[in-house]
Amino acid sequence: RTTVEGMRADGTPSRQQLVTDAASGEVLSTHEDIQTAGAAGTGRGVFDGSVKLTTTPYKTWFQLKDPMRGNQYTTTLKNGTSGAGTQYIDLDNRWGSGQVANGQSAAVDAQFGAAATWDFYKSTFGRNGIRNDGVGAYSRVHYGQNYVNAFWDDSCFCMTYGDGAGNTHPLTALDVAGHEMSHGVTSHTAGLNYWGESGGLNEATSDIMGTGVEWYANLAADKPDYLIGEKIDINGDGTPLRYMDKPSKDGGSADYWSPSVGSLDVHYSSGVANHFFFLLSMGSGAKSVNGVSYNSPTYDGVPVAGIGRNKALQVWYRALTVYMTSTTNYQGARTATLKATADLYGGTNSTEYKRVAAAWKAVNVN
Repeated sequence: RTTVEGMRADGTPSRQQLVTDAASGEVLSTHEDIQTAGAAGTGRGVFDGSVKLTTTPYKTWFQLKDPMRGNQYTTTLKNGTSGAGTQYIDLDNRWGSGQVANGQSAAVDAQFGAAATWDFYKSTFGRNGIRNDGVGAYSRVHYGQNYVNAFWDDSCFCMTYGDGAGNTHPLTALDVAGHEMSHGVTSHTAGLNYWGESGGLNEATSDIMGTGVEWYANLAADKPDYLIGEKIDINGDGTPLRYMDKPSKDGGSADYWSPSVGSLDVHYSSGVANHFFFLLSMGSGAKSVNGVSYNSPTYDGVPVAGIGRNKALQVWYRALTVYMTSTTNYQGARTATLKATADLYGGTNSTEYKRVAAAWKAVNVN
């Protein structure tokens, strides 16, 4: 690590922290200690379409680093699997082309996804970054060869995205970004275990918040919905990874709680909470939202009414950050959300409290 001090072209003082490769001398990342308002860039992502990006001017170019959101930035691993990656720079502050062949396009999605997730948590819950400390995470794109996944890693405080099958299907869609970074929020709040029913709640929290990010951003190129991973086409047939209205449509997820649900893979046991969240937001039965048709059943066939997505998000976030612990199971999640609802909207006689209880009953959690 090297500190370089000087003056920018516009007269602003500069104090850069450079991290270099000891063998090659290549600059892997930079951090500007002296903060500015940032520059207004534009980008075209693979999934997000045309978006605005806040970047950092440096000498005669721009860094894909956001000084307004904790200095979160994006790097490329150039299909490697280790290290921090090489930070993106650009001469004209116009990033990507929307085409996969342009490596910047996936970086645009990742950087915008980080910004949208930051803004969602800040605007919706007053949370200042993943750890609530004002520090931004960074994102690594172009991880590995034909890597069909994305993940959050607490050890590097970073997001990582593979390029998918044939290195032509990056996993940088907005709900994926919001999902994975929300694992970081869970880690720094309830700390839900990643196995058993707690693991299902961990995964569901990321699906719920990733969906919240998608609705918050409200992109024309990626209209918000209650589907998970519908843009990345991992299944190869245009179907989503998961469905919140009826999770079992994916062939493995549970619609309702049962004594064996904790033995499922956490991506399948999450179905119970995802279904609960949809019912709490939208209610049961058939409906069409943003051109997507949903038909959400209940365990006992009794219809339930929702309280709206925004209130449902507030209930889940407060339950996560105040009442859930690492070992919370579905019964505990019911208790946590009811306590959160009472805090936010009133006690057992409030409409919201009654509908939270009804939504849990509808997924067989009593």
